Amino acid sequence: MTMTKRSAQTLGKALVSALLGLVCTASWALDINTAKEADLDGLKGIGPAMSGAMLTERQKQPFKDWADLRRRVKGLGEKKAAQLSAEGLTVNGQPFEKRP
Repeated sequence: MTMTKRSAQTLGKALVSALLGLVCTASWALDINTAKEADLDGLKGIGPAMSGAMLTERQKQPFKDWADLRRRVKGLGEKKAAQLSAEGLTVNGQPFEKRP
């Protein structure tokens, strides 16, 4: 079977589109208990001070849940937790859920 230049280009474009679709829809999560400092600093809303505080607290003991993380890291309120969760941060694989 021979392929024309046009059909090869069409096939190539279809493959690129399919791969981009997979990449864009893939969920990306970063767990606080395994994240490296550079990973945390790369999240919108986390600066060097907050990532340092997170890592210092994590060295003492892994975070159990979002409530534990918020209790132990100064400046991490409900709004910031929701923002970081939307950016892909999890605690033990769990996204932040607002409590009523």
